[in-house]
Amino acid sequence: MSVDENPKDGGPATVSALERGIAVLRCFTETRRVLTPTELARLTGVPRPTVTRLASTLVTLGLMKQDPQTEAFMLGPGVVSLARVFLAGLDVRAVARPMMEELAEATGGAVYLAVRDGLEMVLIEACRPRSTMLAPRLDVGSRVPMGTSALGRAWLWAQPPAAREAMIESLRLALGADAQADEAGLRRALAEANKLGYAMSAGEYLREIHSVAVPLVGPSGEVMALNCGTAGFVFTEQRLRETVAPQLLEMAGLLAAEIGGHVPPAH
Repeated sequence: MSVDENPKDGGPATVSALERGIAVLRCFTETRRVLTPTELARLTGVPRPTVTRLASTLVTLGLMKQDPQTEAFMLGPGVVSLARVFLAGLDVRAVARPMMEELAEATGGAVYLAVRDGLEMVLIEACRPRSTMLAPRLDVGSRVPMGTSALGRAWLWAQPPAAREAMIESLRLALGADAQADEAGLRRALAEANKLGYAMSAGEYLREIHSVAVPLVGPSGEVMALNCGTAGFVFTEQRLRETVAPQLLEMAGLLAAEIGGHVPPAH
């Protein structure tokens, strides 16, 4: 294990082996639950022998498991324990859930609470209405992209201008050839959020889903985002603007008051 004693941009010293180990864990998603050493090497950019050693260490720590027949890796139970500790510390979830459930039933849409993780938003609470199967079936731990989802756009809008532009530049580099079209839609959504106080995504993340989101700033300044969405033929853009967005803003305001935070106003 090596420590970078000369970090870039004056940042703190980093442990490169730890960074690589975390990169291995981040390879796993809802659609990539089992990965071979070769796949892990491709996704991380780390040589196969090195990534195999990292994965074996994570297996020893209980954070990953390995199939003895195929030699493929998957996440282990240790990850669940860490997630429980993290989620237990998010008191906002306990306060938010009853309000989110009420909004889900009132609108017929799925209601999500998310925080940023890298260039994505990760769900920390999820409520779906009992009366419909049309709402998107994401759950706690699901990830959505920053630039095309309503959640990500709302989070970005709440950032200081310099931080927002830095994040957009990171998205541009990560997306490559797809960046131009995605950035155009993102900037339209951010301009609209300035006027209305909420961000929309009408089929830009999931083609059949329309959703609206608002940022929520916690008592310590941490930024989260609340979202309500469902099938586009149910949540037409007109209904999103006239009915769902005002309800979501009202709920976000009530939640902010309960936790000692605030909802950024339109300007």
